[in-house]
Amino acid sequence: MIFGITGDLARKMTFRSLYRLERRGLLTCPIVGVALDDWSADTLREHARAAIEATGEAVDDQVFARFAARLSMVSGDFADAATYGKVAEAIKGRSNPVFYLEIPPSLFGRVVDGLAGAGLTDNARVVVEKPFGHDLSSAKALNDQLSAHLQEWQIYRIDHFLGKEPAMDIRYIRFSNSIIEPLWNRDRIEAVQITMAENFGVEDRGHFYDPVGALRDVVQNHLLQLIGLIASEPSSGGPDGFRDKRVELFKSIRPADPEHYVRGQYAGYLEIDGVAPNSQTETFTALKLHIDNWRWSGVPFFIRAGKALPVRATEIRVIFKRPPELPFLPKIDEQNELIFRIDPNPGVDLVLQAKESGVDASRAVNLCLVFADEMAAAPEPYERLLGDAMHGDSSQFIREDGVEETWRIVEPLLESPPPVQIYQPGSWGPPGADALVAGYPAWRQPWLPAHQ
Repeated sequence: MIFGITGDLARKMTFRSLYRLERRGLLTCPIVGVALDDWSADTLREHARAAIEATGEAVDDQVFARFAARLSMVSGDFADAATYGKVAEAIKGRSNPVFYLEIPPSLFGRVVDGLAGAGLTDNARVVVEKPFGHDLSSAKALNDQLSAHLQEWQIYRIDHFLGKEPAMDIRYIRFSNSIIEPLWNRDRIEAVQITMAENFGVEDRGHFYDPVGALRDVVQNHLLQLIGLIASEPSSGGPDGFRDKRVELFKSIRPADPEHYVRGQYAGYLEIDGVAPNSQTETFTALKLHIDNWRWSGVPFFIRAGKALPVRATEIRVIFKRPPELPFLPKIDEQNELIFRIDPNPGVDLVLQAKESGVDASRAVNLCLVFADEMAAAPEPYERLLGDAMHGDSSQFIREDGVEETWRIVEPLLESPPPVQIYQPGSWGPPGADALVAGYPAWRQPWLPAHQ
């Protein structure tokens, strides 16, 4: 059951993901849309096909016919109890429904109340989209609305970064290769850099973006979840085996210090429709975090994220300490690095030092694996996550205690933000971002695909 099936997210992501699940033979249930729009089932099917084709996905007629046969529609106002009576009738005789709320968070409580009033929540799973609040107190208030009728095991909070195949690869590379574990600590690692760069601006999304900003949009959720993957230590299976350890890791991260926080805004942002005059919303953010546990104490984790930067790239870069100076080797200026590229063209790269041919000098060499070159095509993030939700696997979803811990980490930055610094589109943000890493390796240029 998809509430908001006529909306933007369904058009861009959901229909394509469900179609791909159908093509792989993994879709086994009816799909019922719920929206205020008075659409027939045929209208919904036509919209679904157009949406899938608009994403660039090649549509197989036989696959789509199977998919279309699953689609039906319930029209009604989310505030009207009669709507939930129609929902109950549409799924009569079915068990374990998954209610996917592709609607603003302000409507979550209303819809869950309506579902509970119709007796539909007892064995249900409810999938909700971010944002999970806009600060710690609002996140708790939102959870209170959901938990009035649902237990925690029933709530599936989506962060699509956790559904990205290269994010899942981090765990396998860390724990399936015995050569890595002895190096994965404060004795061998000098710093960790996480970059999420976008080479486009806010464009026509000013009304959405201006109340949010980069810290809330991508750091509190996506990029802190990447730290959870790179630094936590799962020790048992099952969904909570992974989530327990991510939360344990978040609890050991100090609250972020506004003295080590840089905010930027690209020139021209204020001219965008929907942006408030004299807005202080950041389109670029850079910060330093510390993890107070035995493995990571003293290793800074640097995050930078922004719009209108030179390239589009998301990566985690683990920078190892320099080797000692030895009399039989020239001085080595560069350091070993292990890079996990999340986007684009995901892969992993180990940067080593080797002899330069013909001279007594070293140079960096890359031992890189691009996943698409060696492995089968990966499922899309929403494809993976929606499939998991339908099968009751919550391991790649976020628990409430994880939400609250990540808000706790960034809360000081929300309460005492420094002023924004203006930067030029196409640059790497304001100069303060470089000062943030003083004393540690400078920000690295992202590892990009060869064709870029």
